[in-house]
Amino acid sequence: MEQDQAFLEFVVKGLVDNPDSVEINRTVDEMGVLLTLTVHPDDMGKIIGKAGNTAKSIRTLLRVVGMKTDARVNLKIEEPEGGRGPSHAREESAQAESEPVAATEVEEAPAESAAASAIDDALGDLKV
Repeated sequence: MEQDQAFLEFVVKGLVDNPDSVEINRTVDEMGVLLTLTVHPDDMGKIIGKAGNTAKSIRTLLRVVGMKTDARVNLKIEEPEGGRGPSHAREESAQAESEPVAATEVEEAPAESAAASAIDDALGDLKV
């Protein structure tokens, strides 16, 4: 297993609730390295993060890992079958606006703090 693929597997398995469902396919062509990530549908939100910030951070770190071998590394996150399309997002958004949320129900997302610690651990292991 290549270093970029091992790094992605380490980070993603640290973020998700179903690490056994994580699949990573690696292909190399004239454009560089493409890592295609498939996770359990319930874990998609943890990989994407708020406004795509977690996915963007993972992509940035993969580019840094790729620089060690002079390779351009890209990440493609596969949409699960029967995935939540834009129509679902609009329905949930409309429903959220119509339902008041009590201040005690809002908590910090544990996935974000887990993501940060997993990335810190991975960077320490790689010694980039």
